[in-house]
Amino acid sequence: MALVRPRLNDHHNLAFAQEEVDFAIPFLDEDIPLYVDPFLLWKSPSLQDNSLHTALVSTFNHLGHLAKTGREKEAVSTLCTMSECAEVGLGVARDKQGHRVGEHSATEILALFNQIPQINEGGFEHIEEIQLYVDQISKDRISDITCNLIKSFLIDFTMDQCTRLKIPTQQVGLENVFDYKTKRFTGERLDLPVNPQTGRPILLVPKRWLRYIPWINFDDYFANSYLKQVSPEKAHGAERVAVLNFNTHNYDMVRSYVRQKERTRDDCKNDPLFKPIPVLSAKRKLAEIKKLPTGKSSNADKVYEDYVCQLLASLFYPQLDFAGEQSRTDAGVLIRDLIFYNSRSMDFLDEIHGLYGSRQIVFELKNVGEVNRDHINQLNRYLNDHFGRFGVLITRHPLPKAVFKNTIDLWGGQRRCIIALTDEDLALMVTVFESRQRLPVEVMKRAYIEFIRKCPS
Repeated sequence: MALVRPRLNDHHNLAFAQEEVDFAIPFLDEDIPLYVDPFLLWKSPSLQDNSLHTALVSTFNHLGHLAKTGREKEAVSTLCTMSECAEVGLGVARDKQGHRVGEHSATEILALFNQIPQINEGGFEHIEEIQLYVDQISKDRISDITCNLIKSFLIDFTMDQCTRLKIPTQQVGLENVFDYKTKRFTGERLDLPVNPQTGRPILLVPKRWLRYIPWINFDDYFANSYLKQVSPEKAHGAERVAVLNFNTHNYDMVRSYVRQKERTRDDCKNDPLFKPIPVLSAKRKLAEIKKLPTGKSSNADKVYEDYVCQLLASLFYPQLDFAGEQSRTDAGVLIRDLIFYNSRSMDFLDEIHGLYGSRQIVFELKNVGEVNRDHINQLNRYLNDHFGRFGVLITRHPLPKAVFKNTIDLWGGQRRCIIALTDEDLALMVTVFESRQRLPVEVMKRAYIEFIRKCPS
């Protein structure tokens, strides 16, 4: 069983958590479901970010100039090239391979420079505005166009982060690096991190630029501008393409919407890669867990697993980054597991990695009245070279003496460590989470220490 959702630092066995670095840690087998929002560059207090925004808008408007001066074919080709940036690994592609826009969509975009007098004269101020005029253009395209036009900066940023964090690099060819002097894309050979599964270069992206949805977007425009300003009989039920066509002939309304988004720029924040649940929500979920019966009646096992998953992902953050959840079948029984990245951000976690080889930590959930040896053996079989020899059983009550002895025997014979956390431990974690005086993960550390004290020396 390979690692779950492996990341670049996991492959290189580097000990840092997502909270500790300035970039979004790339996954090796899928994209990060976030996007670069160029509005965050525009509103940033950083002169560097502002300059990058000015450069990308200027370059985008240069394509309009080409299209208007008889070089439309060149402009279309350039726009198609800049519409996909696989090196940053952002979006929702499962195989990390997106697709460029076609020539038809590129031609539609460039046609705006002729169709709309104000754009013909002054160009765009925010490239996100094209979402409001052209179909099939959304957040992924805006993000990729932005990344391609600031790729030179991303190269420098990536190299700097690799030097600081000792991320291995190798010389690799990187395509489509935009040269602002020649206004053309070129290829370069650079020392960059590489995806070991594909051999392709990786570019790191600052977290401060990432959002799930751009600040300027079609759905927001439709709900907060179009519906309010267009007559109700025309607005409600309007097809997307009809709205886009309307916008082409009503530039002032779009401009008014964009100005409003600029005025409320202080509300535009980057989206965190993970956001813990509030303390009140944690307490409510704990209360619901305690009320649940053991077993499967009334779907109690599924509810238990869902609540524990949500609870632990937040309680352990940022010391442990949540990798994912998965189900497996063991002897006809469906078993729910939670997987956490072991960032080794504290002595206990570093010890787990060093003694048991746990690059990721497996938590198995059991909503049963009493854990038996079969439950221990199920988790034991799941421990391997990738996950290491340390596992955690989340269950309702303390282990019976005979079952606890079974875990001691596993440690003595195979140096495999399986500890149990109960409802009482979850309650203590929530209390610690609320007080903020200690870390909830220290409750797991306490259970581990108590286990080791009872093991033969």
